[in-house]
Amino acid sequence: MFTGIIDEVGVVETVTPGDSGTELRIGSAYRDLQRGESVAVNGACLTVRDCGDGWFTVAAVTTTRGRTAIGDWHAGRRVNLELAMKLNARFGGHIVQGHVDGVAVVAGVERVDDAVVIDIELPRGLGDTVVPHGSVTVDGVSLTVNSIDCDVLQVSLIEYTLHHSTLGDLRKGSRVHIETDVIGKYVRRVVAPYLNS
Repeated sequence: MFTGIIDEVGVVETVTPGDSGTELRIGSAYRDLQRGESVAVNGACLTVRDCGDGWFTVAAVTTTRGRTAIGDWHAGRRVNLELAMKLNARFGGHIVQGHVDGVAVVAGVERVDDAVVIDIELPRGLGDTVVPHGSVTVDGVSLTVNSIDCDVLQVSLIEYTLHHSTLGDLRKGSRVHIETDVIGKYVRRVVAPYLNS
């Protein structure tokens, strides 16, 4: 379980195909990781396979690559990192499972006064679990929904987020991981039989 508050930005050092999936070696400032623990990498919950001082490896299997953009990643790519939440920690973002719902495409990036407004085209159907001023995760970052129009999501980035995550790198056409609010997913699941009738 995560909160969408980024611990740090790491760098993909190597991408290697193997029997366990696509293995990524990620450089980071983490010093006390342990094998088997979970790390959200751009919002995708992955298991630490090996680790050392300033680096760790994870592997993305076929199902993970099928619902993320990890298959497109290359050495040198910056990634948002978050360690799993501790039960006694402050809950700064929202409930983030690290289960990417789909890959979306940035439709526009615009500076509006002191914020950067980003329009994101969601995969079909994801917009049903998004509500204005609710929560959404973009590349692992907990954000407030500015607006939702059909399947176009709009978020507004503050200066802190721009400097402490990779979201400041986004341009029109960028592909991003989206995880919608788990509460919205459960509500949709519960009411679906009544809406269909």
